[in-house]
Amino acid sequence: MTGITSSDSEKRLVLMSGRAHPELAEDVATALGVELLPTTAYDFANGEIYVRFSESVRGTDAFVLQSHTAPINQWIMEQLLMVDALKRASAKTITVVLPFYGYSRQDKKHRGREPISARLVADLFKTAGADRLMSVDLHAAQTQGFFDGPVDHLWAMPLLVDYVRTRVDLSNVAVVSPDAGRIRVAEQWAAKLGGCPLAFIHKTRDITAPNRSVANRVVGEVDGRTCILTDDLIDTGGTIAEAVRVLLAAGAKDVIVAATHGVLSHPAGQRLQECGAREIVVTDTLPISEDRQFEKLTVLSIAPLLARAIREVFDDGSVTSLFDGAS
Repeated sequence: MTGITSSDSEKRLVLMSGRAHPELAEDVATALGVELLPTTAYDFANGEIYVRFSESVRGTDAFVLQSHTAPINQWIMEQLLMVDALKRASAKTITVVLPFYGYSRQDKKHRGREPISARLVADLFKTAGADRLMSVDLHAAQTQGFFDGPVDHLWAMPLLVDYVRTRVDLSNVAVVSPDAGRIRVAEQWAAKLGGCPLAFIHKTRDITAPNRSVANRVVGEVDGRTCILTDDLIDTGGTIAEAVRVLLAAGAKDVIVAATHGVLSHPAGQRLQECGAREIVVTDTLPISEDRQFEKLTVLSIAPLLARAIREVFDDGSVTSLFDGAS
């Protein structure tokens, strides 16, 4: 069936997807026990996008899933058009599901005359008609405040931690943050791994150039330990690859990298394969084409988490309860 009907006959959940990451959408639909709403989407010769839903959505609780992968502007625009179509077709509620939130790294002004692009994206979805946003591991928590409405901020950490536990000797690990700004997340990782030691990479970043930073030294004890290097995303892989080399030079036994979003822009695959890490673990919030995969890469499914969160929202339950049983 294309939707879930609750005990309240007036409620009906429908899930639809754009064209950015159809495999993830199918996995979420399967986990929910529904079929994706039939949707027509194509590009005109000049690049304009056309979308139309093939079934009525009047009165439904609609969830529009689209992960903002390259070409990112095209898929954001397609999702905006889907939201507008739902609003004009009288959907009761519209939840925008963004496994990866485009422009999330541009969440503040570093210098004068810069935009706050993450805020603009939130404003665009609100204007299009979205009632709610749902995303996984936002680059900065304050992004939740950019949208004028509920925002469900999901965490991939439990999924990643459960996997990493099976790959290491917990008596001899250290959790490493790639920079001082993500120490709080690394502390949570360390607590979930039994209170293991914590370290971070001291690095400097050139704010005038994209994807450019320098890892200087390790702060903390990593000698002889398996290091779990955690981050929210890996783009070109330069920062992570350099951090791995610094850890190994400081005496780390080996390194496992764990990140939520595998952007993996060229030449990330080669850098990560050759950097010396034992394994690179990401989730499938973004599609990873065959040409960007490599031997040391492990991809975990985020679909069960998204499906549970969607179901909680539809049933007026607690999304927070999905994490550590909190309510």
